[in-house]
Amino acid sequence: MMFVDTARRYLEALPDDATGWLAGLRDRYVGRALALLHEQPERDWTIDELGREVGLSRSALHERFMQFLAEPPMHYLAHWRIQLGSRLLRESNRTVAAIAQEVGYESEAAFSRAFKRLVGQPPATWRRRLSAPPEA
Repeated sequence: MMFVDTARRYLEALPDDATGWLAGLRDRYVGRALALLHEQPERDWTIDELGREVGLSRSALHERFMQFLAEPPMHYLAHWRIQLGSRLLRESNRTVAAIAQEVGYESEAAFSRAFKRLVGQPPATWRRRLSAPPEA
């Protein structure tokens, strides 16, 4: 409870012109959009659908994301999905295909391309490197 209270107080004390993830949480629309993306990363989101869910046009939502997070909502979602996928690759024995579906990709190939673009190597290679013994 102390952490939650501290976080709430910190958010309330942020200056009006603050940027970043925490400042985005404080914004009524961006905060709701972030909550939806985090609650349902596997959902086939579009900027139009996300905008409707939070009560903004696609362009207004895009502008607010850029203002607070310096990236569009769909880029944020792609990064969030890869973070989730990375954790699942590290902490489970699930196949890459199963992880891809769980984090919102229609195919293992689509997940692998996105993962390689953002992480620098395919997910299977990344997972093997994590489990390989350190070189002496």
